[in-house]
Amino acid sequence: MGASKNIVITGASRGIGLAMTQWFSDNQHHVWVLSRNIAPIVALNAPNVHAFSLDISDDKALQKWSTSFAPKSVDVLINNAGKLVNKPFSETSQSDFESVYKVNVFGLANLTRILLPKMNSDSHIVNISSMGGLNGTSKFPGLAAYSSSKGAVSILTELLAEEFKETGPSVNALALGAVQTEMLSEAFPGLDVPMDAKTMAAYIAQFALTGHQFYNGKVLPVSNTTP
Repeated sequence: MGASKNIVITGASRGIGLAMTQWFSDNQHHVWVLSRNIAPIVALNAPNVHAFSLDISDDKALQKWSTSFAPKSVDVLINNAGKLVNKPFSETSQSDFESVYKVNVFGLANLTRILLPKMNSDSHIVNISSMGGLNGTSKFPGLAAYSSSKGAVSILTELLAEEFKETGPSVNALALGAVQTEMLSEAFPGLDVPMDAKTMAAYIAQFALTGHQFYNGKVLPVSNTTP
C-alpha cells in the first residue's frame, strides 16, 4: 500500500465513516477523526486512530482543534460528515435548511480552509456528495435541503480544484447512490438497498489514496442502481 499517510475524516461515528476509519487503520495509515459522537470510534480500539469530539459546524472548535491537535501535515481529507432532514418542502423552516447547510456546506468549507496550509501538491480532498446533488438525476421528495446542499458541494468541488490547480491539493467529489447506513434507515425506514457501508468505505478509501492521480475537479457518480 506504500508509505503511511495522514488521513482526516469527518463524521465517522457510524456507517461509511466508521468503516473507513477501520480500513485506514487496518492498512497502517494514521487517522484523525472528527465526529460529535466518538464512542463508536474509541470502541474500535484501532491503532493509529485519533478521535476528537466536535461539531464541524462550530468554526471556533475547528480552529482550536487545528491549532492544538491536528496533524502537522495532511495527505487526505475526506469531508464525509453529513446531515439529512427528510421533510416535505412545505413543512421545512429556514432553520431546517440552515442546520443542513451548516454541516454539509459551511462546515466542509471551513475545515478545508483551515487545513489547506497543512496540505501539499500531492494531497487529496475528497468531498462526499450524493447522486441527488447532480443535475438530471432522480430526485426524492423530502430531500430539498439535503440534496440541494450536496449540489452546492458538487459545484464547490469544481471551484476549489480550479483555485488550487497550480499548487494542489487535488479536489474531487464522489456522488454516492443509496448505501445501507443508519442515516438512510432513519430517513427512509424499511428501505433496503444492495450496497453496504463497508464495501463503499473501502472504495472511497482507496480512491482517496490514489484517485487524484487520475482526476481533479471531478464529481464522480458512485452508484450501482438507477435511480
